[in-house]
Amino acid sequence: MENLCCLYLVLVCHSVNTTEKCEYQFISFNCLFLTYRYPKDTKLKLNNLKSKKISSFHEFARSTNDAWDIDDDEEDDDFLGGPALCSSLPSGVHSTFTQKQVDTRFRSTLQKQQSLPIRPIIPLVARISDQNASGAPPMTVREKSRLDKFKQLLASANTDLEELRKHSWSGIPREVRPITWRLLSGYLPANKERRELVLKRKREEYFGFIVQYYHSRTDEHYKDTYRQIHIDIPRTNPLIPLFQQPVVQEVFERILFIWAIRHPASGYVQGINDLVTPFFVVFLSEFVMEDMENFEVAALSLDIQRNIEADSFWCMSKLLDGIQDNYTFAQPGIQNKVKALEELVSRIDEDIHNHFKKYEVEYLQFAFRWMNNLLMRELPLRCTIRLWDTYQAEAEGFSHFHLYVCAAFLIEWRKEILSMVDFQGLLILLQNLPTIHWGNEEVGLLLAEAYRLKYMFADAPSHYKR
Repeated sequence: MENLCCLYLVLVCHSVNTTEKCEYQFISFNCLFLTYRYPKDTKLKLNNLKSKKISSFHEFARSTNDAWDIDDDEEDDDFLGGPALCSSLPSGVHSTFTQKQVDTRFRSTLQKQQSLPIRPIIPLVARISDQNASGAPPMTVREKSRLDKFKQLLASANTDLEELRKHSWSGIPREVRPITWRLLSGYLPANKERRELVLKRKREEYFGFIVQYYHSRTDEHYKDTYRQIHIDIPRTNPLIPLFQQPVVQEVFERILFIWAIRHPASGYVQGINDLVTPFFVVFLSEFVMEDMENFEVAALSLDIQRNIEADSFWCMSKLLDGIQDNYTFAQPGIQNKVKALEELVSRIDEDIHNHFKKYEVEYLQFAFRWMNNLLMRELPLRCTIRLWDTYQAEAEGFSHFHLYVCAAFLIEWRKEILSMVDFQGLLILLQNLPTIHWGNEEVGLLLAEAYRLKYMFADAPSHYKR
């Protein structure tokens, strides 16, 4: 259901002057309510639609039984009679659903799922690793030379950050990725002698915030924020066992809650929860060599767990400092980026742009999530980590270069997009792009194309707009 709710939210937020947080909760409820109120025989016949853009999408959303992601992180059965539904609906609403109605809808859901094509389930053992999905040969001479160069830069008394960025753009070796990310994010100083002192001070400062603020999660003013975080955390990478461990979920809850109350201009916004995971995984990789997906974090010493948590908090905070307008009221940063993406695509591939116009597909309906989650819902986590190597090496990587990556990512699926000849097919494709087998090679090609687009358009505004 997540996709439908998210899309419906975007259009309403775009036209209604209300607070973002309240609007999201309201729309999420309405999407859920629509899913269960409309009987099967009210399915929309999309090919017969003659309405305007907005109404056509509303009609589609209203009549869809949510067959978007049958294995997505918010399954229908999560809502059928479960405590999360009962606690989130207004008083008296859930009492109108009898057990018979629930059973009927559950059977209908199973029949619907059985009638749809099932995407292959890929083993997750290597999903977090930075190896290509097809496997990787032993380290080559060139790779060993690159690793030695990184070690040389990191071992110097004052690390040359520009040189480090230059070498990081094409990917950072796993062995040195944690320290390199801390440096490139601005969390650690270039001066080697000062690093241990800074780490000690910043880690103590973070846990000082825990002592000072975390107890307030039950206060009237903050309980809604904490409740939303508590709901979202289990939905973060739900297919990877690592993120379903209670100790890991508690870490994420503390990180997100402390960040939210220290940034009242935005507070917590759904999507920020995804941004913790790459940092957590990279800093965990210092202590886990393989099978990270199933590693029991509780087996680590408490000091190591605390260090991973504090470092993840500070590096995530550094990232969000550069894109906070993505998460302030009405999310103007995201709306501006989606508009810029539309203008860019209209210049680089007019066929795709006109195809969207012909079938009334708005860029907000798919690109909002690309900007809100930095493509994390579109790519395997191993690919996100490789992508972020470049984002941290690139000037304004998360805030500016990401736009060109999104444009390159869209054009990557040109053939598939142009083959879809209806609104529903296009939206389902764009929300379920087949990247599960992607690895370093595909990400490298994507980044090369994004760099080419940036080189062509970033410094040529007359070519950027019509």
